[in-house]
Amino acid sequence: MITAQKSPIPAHPLDNVIWEALSSRQAGFAQGSGGALRFVPEVGPLAGFATPGTADFEGLAALAGREPIAVFVDTPLEPRPGWKIVDGGPLVQMVWHEDKAPPITSAPGTESSGIEVLSAADSPAMIELTQLTKPGPFGARTHELGSFFGIRCEGGLVAMAGERMKVPGYTEVSAVCTHPDHTGKGYAALLTTRVVRGVLDRGETPFLHSRADNTRAIKLYERLGFRHRLDGLFVVLAHT
Repeated sequence: MITAQKSPIPAHPLDNVIWEALSSRQAGFAQGSGGALRFVPEVGPLAGFATPGTADFEGLAALAGREPIAVFVDTPLEPRPGWKIVDGGPLVQMVWHEDKAPPITSAPGTESSGIEVLSAADSPAMIELTQLTKPGPFGARTHELGSFFGIRCEGGLVAMAGERMKVPGYTEVSAVCTHPDHTGKGYAALLTTRVVRGVLDRGETPFLHSRADNTRAIKLYERLGFRHRLDGLFVVLAHT
């Protein structure tokens, strides 16, 4: 376990969420150097800085491997020697604002929700689905971050959602995705609701991130009970 350098207490635990997660509830998944922390590569490429305004790129370089690293920032990053920006875009953070989760209904064509709890044995299928649908980075150990749920059709995993970052009092809903052949059936709403209910049952508040241009997903999350909290940027960096 990494003993992380603690950052100054932010105004809110979600303000610098990647650093906060890796220096608190998910320290067991952290690798650190100086003022930078990242999830172990098998979990994913997310990294954070103790003080984003004076980001420790030297510390981040010590953590970088051959694969790109992703960070969340408030303002565009200036080009830096030894780093190449390979992807990025506007990001929105949303937080649950209802007293309780909506009820879980039946999946189309079934007499029940059709939801299954996913386990380590399902990791290859989860990776295959996320590689196809690209809801965000998903590695061989991402399933270890929390509870994941899925819906199958003819034995194949066609939709899923689960938990990712965890900070004091909050858990992120993540990896919400549906196979292109099975969209329009309400699976995303059903699975997001299942994750939300689990988070609320623990006395925590659900939150999530979405690309700002994913208006369809944002409308779904708003309909379920999430509200916009802040705007930011995700930046994918390669160390050259």
